Amino acid sequence: MTTMESLIGLVNRIQQACTVLGDYGGDSSLPTLWESLPSVVVVGGQSSGKSSVLESIVGRDFLPRGSGIVTRRPLVLQLHKTEGGAEYAEFLHIPKKRFTDFSLVRKEIQDETDRVTGRSKQISPIPIQLSIYSPNVVNLTLIDLPGLTKIAIEGQPDSIVADIENMVRSYVEKQNSVILAISPANQDIATSDAMKLAREVDPTGERTFGVLTKLDLMDKGTNALDVLEGRSYKLQHPWVGVVNRSQADINRSVDMVAARRREREYFSSSADYGHLTSRMGSEYLAKILSKHLEAFIKARIPSILSLINKTIDELEMELNQLGKPVAVDSGAQLYSILELCRAFDQVFKSHLDGGRPGGERIYTVFDNQLPAALKKLPFDRHLSIQNVRKVVMEADGYQPHLIAPEQGYRRLIDGALVLFRGPAEAVVDAVHFVLKDLVRKAIGETMELKRFPTLQAEVAAAAIEALERCREESRKFCLRLVDMESSYLTVEFFRKLPQEFDRGGNPSATTMDRYTDSHLRRIGSNVTNYVWMVCETIRISIPKAVVHNQVREAKRSLLDNFYTQVGKKEGKQLAQLLDEDPALMERRTACAKRLDLYRAARDEIDSVAWGK
Repeated sequence: MTTMESLIGLVNRIQQACTVLGDYGGDSSLPTLWESLPSVVVVGGQSSGKSSVLESIVGRDFLPRGSGIVTRRPLVLQLHKTEGGAEYAEFLHIPKKRFTDFSLVRKEIQDETDRVTGRSKQISPIPIQLSIYSPNVVNLTLIDLPGLTKIAIEGQPDSIVADIENMVRSYVEKQNSVILAISPANQDIATSDAMKLAREVDPTGERTFGVLTKLDLMDKGTNALDVLEGRSYKLQHPWVGVVNRSQADINRSVDMVAARRREREYFSSSADYGHLTSRMGSEYLAKILSKHLEAFIKARIPSILSLINKTIDELEMELNQLGKPVAVDSGAQLYSILELCRAFDQVFKSHLDGGRPGGERIYTVFDNQLPAALKKLPFDRHLSIQNVRKVVMEADGYQPHLIAPEQGYRRLIDGALVLFRGPAEAVVDAVHFVLKDLVRKAIGETMELKRFPTLQAEVAAAAIEALERCREESRKFCLRLVDMESSYLTVEFFRKLPQEFDRGGNPSATTMDRYTDSHLRRIGSNVTNYVWMVCETIRISIPKAVVHNQVREAKRSLLDNFYTQVGKKEGKQLAQLLDEDPALMERRTACAKRLDLYRAARDEIDSVAWGK
């Protein structure tokens, strides 16, 4: 059977788990279970009698008192009805320590408040959890909040008024909260801070229980029947009037049992309120709140369970993305580092092989940039008639050439072929730039590496360093290809060229002017054709050399040198490489704690047959 004890106790246990694991609502990047738990939130202005109402419900004098803001942290008060035995209290922050002297409970609340807030009269959203076990209470959980105030007193920051209202509002605006709004009967209900706030967040009064205190302090000849009977301010639930101990009673430490008896006598003998006796007083208030909270919890358990299951899935997914905690032994650390490096290497190779975009840019260098650069080479200027004449004359020296200007040809060809060095180096640099960019992308896309900024930087530096070595090797190789073309000319090309002879069948070089324009044009044309033949060879061979020396080498051995260096590192050095980003460590720890909370809450709910 579902019982009030099991349901309210269920929420009590989940609330305790929330506090232990750091979930007490408020602004947070983590999901909060605290704010979805049904609770009775006690709201009232300063001097409204809020503390007296709580003590009357408990039947014990245990709350701090004084001028100004006494309650400076939320107090989660969990009441547990026992079958007998001595009354005692326990604080969640001091597990297994029982308080039987309730004056020490008051002192501990004050000390624990000061521990978090200091003595600066500041407030804090971190709750204090107090459980009271007694045969004289009903099963009920109440959250006592700082009293609403309109002015800051000496020693308090100017923001204290707004800070308190924001804290209280954050509790009462939750749809899973029952608002216990406490107002003094000797003040106009229209000016009640508690009712004003309750009206804003619960305009229909569906979640609000109104409590009128200090009925015995009203002016003679007046009463609060208009409020208590719902005429001046209507709520979905009936108003409850209470008569608490006077300040004189408190000063004399009047027994709470006697105070409850006097309260019952006041209503039963009152000419104004006698007809309402059955639903007046702190004992009645505790019973209806307990019964309502039970029904409230039962109605909301299905949605809470759905939220819990959904959040567990989300937290598990995030923890998988964040990865497991770092290993502590050096062998496992080395293995982790190598696995992370391999993950990066796979992403890098995926870019090159087309699994991810980026590698196609290398082909664009070969197919567009290189041909365009070759076409822009200044062969026309180099092989103009004026330059051909100059080069040939300088090459002939004092001895004119005989059949063909051998040295002139060679100098013209050498001067043209050296121009290929520029495009060759440009291709090497362009591919190097693409590879570096792909390394940066792969570093950013390797999610596992993001956890370890030091290792991430080391891997990136090692990869770039390897690419620099590949670039240098590729540059030397490509320039060597160009120089090879200058070192040994293709003789067959020139042997196939047509020769000029005079009418007698002898070569005409001895009789014709060796510097005629037609002769120089023919030389320039022959050299141009040869150069374009070499250009086609260069266009084909340079990409092959670049791929062999840069692209394939990067795929094959990008991190080989890094692996060698890592293998030489000691345990402390390995740990430094796995110096995880503190923000990620903090996030993983927080997610793990929050996941523990939600799993514990699910287990608690499963242990209660709430649906039967």
